[in-house]
Amino acid sequence: MSTLKTPPPPPEHQYDYIVVGGGTAGCILANRLTASGEYRVLMVEAGKTGKGFWIPIPAGFSKLLTNPIFNWRFKTEPEESVNGRSIAIPRGKGLGGSTLINGMIYVRGQPEDYDRWAREDGAQGWGYDEVAPYFRRVEHTAVGDEERGRDGPMRITEVQERYPISEAFLRAAQEDGQLLNADYNGRNQEGFGYYQVSQWRGRRWSVVDGYLLPARHRSNLTVMTEAMVTSLDLDGPRCTGITISLKSGSIIKVGAKREVVMAAGAIQTPQLLELSGIGRPDVLEQAGIPVAHALPGVGENYIDHYATRMNWRVKGTRTLNEMTRGYRLALSVAEYYSKRTGILTLGTGLAFGFVKTRPEMLTPDVQFFFMHASYANAAERRLDKSPGMTIGVAQLRPKSRGSIHVRHSDPAQAPRIRPNLLGDPGDGHCLVEGMKIARRIVNQPAMQQYVDAELNPGPGCCSDKQWLDFARQNGQTIYHPIGTCRMGTDALAVVDPRLKLRGLEGIRVIDASVMPSMVSGNTQAAVMMIAEKGADMILQDAAASRSTSRGL
Repeated sequence: MSTLKTPPPPPEHQYDYIVVGGGTAGCILANRLTASGEYRVLMVEAGKTGKGFWIPIPAGFSKLLTNPIFNWRFKTEPEESVNGRSIAIPRGKGLGGSTLINGMIYVRGQPEDYDRWAREDGAQGWGYDEVAPYFRRVEHTAVGDEERGRDGPMRITEVQERYPISEAFLRAAQEDGQLLNADYNGRNQEGFGYYQVSQWRGRRWSVVDGYLLPARHRSNLTVMTEAMVTSLDLDGPRCTGITISLKSGSIIKVGAKREVVMAAGAIQTPQLLELSGIGRPDVLEQAGIPVAHALPGVGENYIDHYATRMNWRVKGTRTLNEMTRGYRLALSVAEYYSKRTGILTLGTGLAFGFVKTRPEMLTPDVQFFFMHASYANAAERRLDKSPGMTIGVAQLRPKSRGSIHVRHSDPAQAPRIRPNLLGDPGDGHCLVEGMKIARRIVNQPAMQQYVDAELNPGPGCCSDKQWLDFARQNGQTIYHPIGTCRMGTDALAVVDPRLKLRGLEGIRVIDASVMPSMVSGNTQAAVMMIAEKGADMILQDAAASRSTSRGL
């Protein structure tokens, strides 16, 4: 164990809790930890305040996903499993984090995901019945039954736009024997319908709207932006605070009387731990970083959702490809600003499908994203000029595991991301079967008045090898990295089930990095749940500590 000593910060730089990262989890923690007025909390964010023309407009995600002001724009290392390609890994930069730039799709996942965490992954206390109340605490929605939350901070609505081609897609799914599902965020995820999104009255509803703005007036909350945390400060076996590099170029140290809470996400939380000397000794030594606390699981267990996009040329209807050009775009802008309706309210998914690739499976293992649009370049979000539609196909629970590790002791250098996408043969097989089902649905009678031709992978793709080659050459992640500081009780777990860093005091991790395995769908909702439950754990432990100190 390290015996590194750091001088204590001056009193004005002392807080009860420091939250590192102003993203999805960070904003929730900032709200919940300051609600009682009892604790002084500092939240530190490297990006700016999340203001910009495109941020409140749902369709603006396509602009923000390549915007360096609000996106860290990470990339993977070229990997053989995806034919030597480097793949973009967008992550939100600024207050609100990825809720500023994402497609706003809200998916809890399957109850079985969380039961698996508790039963198989060593995450006791995280079974579905134990996490469901925190999902309800997050949600403010009219969708679903008593399983859903009605008065939480996050506005969740069903996509409001309807188009003939999306209705035909749902009819075709039924013709294929699939079910419709009015609420995939209930107990049963399987089926087809329209996505639920974090929006309100046609505008993006981020964690800034739901959690941070209601808390900003509190005198016990301090928010620092454009402030890069460069290291955690350790005093023997305890984390005592952080070191921050300010925009002005000055360096300050800030102390945490109780805890430092890492909420920087699945990319930057392990990066900062390693920069602070916490992690695999061989990785740290190679990067020229002295080992302060050996913790071999840091940066391992990297998991992400990998998706292919199947495209069709369509006929007999207008699609986003034409509706976002020329005078039609001007009309759409006018509609949006006068009514808050129309194509500018759309995110990354219009209609959903959660399907089983084998009938004997207990739950779906593939997710579909239907949009009446097609991309000339998916990574750059450039639409085709001719009418088109897309079905994104993603495996819900990939088995492939990768890693993320620092390259160098310089905090400004991006980490090395090696996701090992499609590294497990089962992942490729699942994706192939999912694409076959998508094609089968499009070939049903209900879609024939709209389908002109399959463009990608094209009718010549028939064998499993051809399908898999298409996936390796054309797939992208859908930006759901998790698992790099996973919770558990084994030797490679980074945090315990109460999210405390193993072997050090005064530090927790509360973000997507603690997920031990992938949830079945978009990860935004699960991160919000983790932050709500994590905040409760912090406050419970603080109350217990106070009672102990008083001899109660």
